Amino acid sequence: MTEQERAVRVGDIAAWVLQVALAAYFVYSAFSLFGDDFVKKFEEIGLGQWLRYLTGALELAGAIGLLIPPLCGLAALGLVGIMVGAIGTELFLLDNGDAKLPFLLLILAAVVAWYRWDTVRTLPRVLSRS
Repeated sequence: MTEQERAVRVGDIAAWVLQVALAAYFVYSAFSLFGDDFVKKFEEIGLGQWLRYLTGALELAGAIGLLIPPLCGLAALGLVGIMVGAIGTELFLLDNGDAKLPFLLLILAAVVAWYRWDTVRTLPRVLSRS
């Protein structure tokens, strides 16, 4: 195995570890959103509880997508978008909002999206063959 092949293999392993960790967190977060823990927070946002359920469903879909090789880059990109919304909400809509965790999750999901960008580019070809 060449040095370049070894580096790619190490990068793939690191990306999968990060993807699994992010998926586990977003599954936990989604199920927390489906429970009663965030009712008050979403009342403070003022857009209704439907947003809590939508956010939970999108986080769960993103978590599942992170574990499916052809979808992992697109799922990570979607999670970046969700975290942009979360950061904006924490900073501009909530009193005492704290955007540190959503910012960290955004960075980690962006790393996966960047590393798995080839899956995003090839997805239309994969879908057109089906």
